[in-house]
Amino acid sequence: MFRLAYNTNGLSHHRILDALRLLHDLGYEGVAISPDVSCLDPFHPRAGEVDSVRSLAVDLGLSLAVETGARFLLDARRKHRPTLLEEGAADRARRADFLRWSIDLAGELDAGLVSLWSGASPSGIRADAPDSDLDDDPRERERLWDRLCAEMRPLLRHASERGVRLAFEPEPGMFVERPAGYDELVRRLGDDGESLGLCLDVGHLLVTGDVPVGDVIRRCASRLIHVHLDDIAGGLHEHRMFGEGDLDLAEVLEALTEVDYTGLAAVELSRDAHRGAQAAEEAMGHLRRALPPSA
Repeated sequence: MFRLAYNTNGLSHHRILDALRLLHDLGYEGVAISPDVSCLDPFHPRAGEVDSVRSLAVDLGLSLAVETGARFLLDARRKHRPTLLEEGAADRARRADFLRWSIDLAGELDAGLVSLWSGASPSGIRADAPDSDLDDDPRERERLWDRLCAEMRPLLRHASERGVRLAFEPEPGMFVERPAGYDELVRRLGDDGESLGLCLDVGHLLVTGDVPVGDVIRRCASRLIHVHLDDIAGGLHEHRMFGEGDLDLAEVLEALTEVDYTGLAAVELSRDAHRGAQAAEEAMGHLRRALPPSA
């Protein structure tokens, strides 16, 4: 059975230990930790913080994962930048260094999993857009594929050495935005891609038109190691509370149960951080009502 979790980007105004206690009290069994300026900041570490988080998670019986989607942690002016696809080697290295640090953090936390994504390409090219939307420069697309694979291979080796799995998340608007793009990345990585798992954000599927969501979950089940839960309204990439958009939450949870998914299913509501405790409680209510009887 999968474990219901909550992403700390939705509790960014909470101290990390308070967040763990709150989520445990609400019935969550896992926490997806997004290191950020207010939580396990790699640039301003606090003595003993990692040990305290790991110890409390063990005491509370919480499973952990490490997320790498902090908005302005690496660049105060540019959201989610730099990426692995930047033109400048120094910029790419800054993202890669952060990802290696995140892998090491996961090992220290006994988290076992780090999620990551490609980032947007400098030119805005998407690798896996519908044919009608593809750019007209296939050579540039190939160059970006080569760059992404070259950056991913050492990260996969580093993760393997630390006993950590990488979960790759397709993200709307980024170079790889659909499950088909993840499949292509795995193919291009060859043997190195065998260890790269899939992080599936069910709301993203409503943005990219990869529906029905339950069918996508079934199709991707063999590679699925991490799940993000959120609602989406009208195809707009804004994470919403369940029931405010078009997601059939019961369908999602039924499909995860059907394929025997055993990882974390983590609610991601960063836009609700200003009411984080209330949002986490509301989300758990929706989840409990939507869980299939067999869960």
